[in-house]
Amino acid sequence: MTNALNIRQMTHAEVNELVHWAQLEGWNPGLHDAELFWSTDPDAFIAAELNGELIGGGAITSYSGEYGFMGFFIVRPEFRGLGLGDQIWRARRERLLARLRPGATIGLDGVFTMQDYYARGGFAFSHRNIRFRGEFGAKLSQELGQKLGQNSHNSTLMPLTEIPFDSLLAYDRTCFPAPRPGFLKGWITQQDGLALGLLRDGALSGFGVTRRCVEGYKIGPLFADDAEAAQSLFTPLAAFAGEHPLFIDAPENNPAALALMQRHGMVEVFGCARMYLGAVPDIAHQQIFGVTSFELG
Repeated sequence: MTNALNIRQMTHAEVNELVHWAQLEGWNPGLHDAELFWSTDPDAFIAAELNGELIGGGAITSYSGEYGFMGFFIVRPEFRGLGLGDQIWRARRERLLARLRPGATIGLDGVFTMQDYYARGGFAFSHRNIRFRGEFGAKLSQELGQKLGQNSHNSTLMPLTEIPFDSLLAYDRTCFPAPRPGFLKGWITQQDGLALGLLRDGALSGFGVTRRCVEGYKIGPLFADDAEAAQSLFTPLAAFAGEHPLFIDAPENNPAALALMQRHGMVEVFGCARMYLGAVPDIAHQQIFGVTSFELG
């Protein structure tokens, strides 16, 4: 049976199927994730085929060969426990290493029960990323004291598309291990989303994106200079969810991020272990209040 396992590139249609599987697993993907992820790196999606049938897959995203991320790893339930998942995962790791420069770091967000398995594959634990859930409705909308483009204490909140893209790229690079211009261009302009930047004295001091998901809305990323800037962005991003549930994946290694979740009464509902193969990226962890996604990093 395992001898018939074929590991190959996924087709565009199969990525849509993979996202559907993620929905069935309760991962709550964004409504437009399949298209956005495909446009970021179509070579990242790996299919596992058994006797001509798609049984699993995942993403091995390369960011300009400088940083890799393994995500979206799913094996259909009826094919689990047969050793197939191990073959798929190891093949994905080797393929991603081949797509990166020598010595480049690979990251992943793995469910806690798989942490020991990933450790045997060379990955070291860094911290937990915790998914929080909250419902705010009209309450948060009423708190929205800052209007888009209105100045307050030398700060301005405005649509991210109105901020020079080079400034966005530079800020994102302080919080993410490699440049990702193609991804950001699609992410901040996606349908059913809101992307905001915060300027202080004319300089970008944080940005965030809310997107529509299968259930409710999800904020990611939320990057900010400090807790005050994060709060200024969080309020309108959360208000955009209206009466729907709101989710955000906050890193446990930033106490200010957890304090923000506590301040708004958000409840922990899920979590992943952030692990790295290679050196821990030299990024501004204290500025990360919400990670972009568990699938692409």
